[in-house]
Amino acid sequence: MHILIKHIAKNIGISLFLMISIFINFSANSEQSAEEIIKERKTLFSKNYKTAKKVQSLSSSGDFDQAKELMIEMSKNYETLLRLFPENSKEGFKTGSLPAIWEDKDNFNALMAKSSSDMVKLASIIESSEDVKSTIGKLMWSNCKACHSKYRKEH
Repeated sequence: MHILIKHIAKNIGISLFLMISIFINFSANSEQSAEEIIKERKTLFSKNYKTAKKVQSLSSSGDFDQAKELMIEMSKNYETLLRLFPENSKEGFKTGSLPAIWEDKDNFNALMAKSSSDMVKLASIIESSEDVKSTIGKLMWSNCKACHSKYRKEH
């Protein structure tokens, strides 16, 4: 019986330690959440830009299978970006985002959703496109331009 009680006490102690550690870690992360959010969205936008250049190159050289994979990856990144513009991430940490995002949130979210959808559409039609460059311009680069012209600080 003594061994059972000792075992239970030990497990309760470990459980309490883990719960307190999680709570402290959560509290520390919540103080850094705006910075983490801004860094994550900057990373995703940068990644999408680099990926878009690869998509352009691969598609122009006829390597459609690899280009399609990257298009789907970009689509998923745009979906992720929808959650990376909370109220507490409007400024600081070298964000390039303009206040227009939060002032015009529905249209910004619609543009992110359209960008995601257009990448899926591009993946489905790129091989049969008669003018690859024009199709990519219409379904990929035009969304980048629309976002940058309204929602991003000049750089």
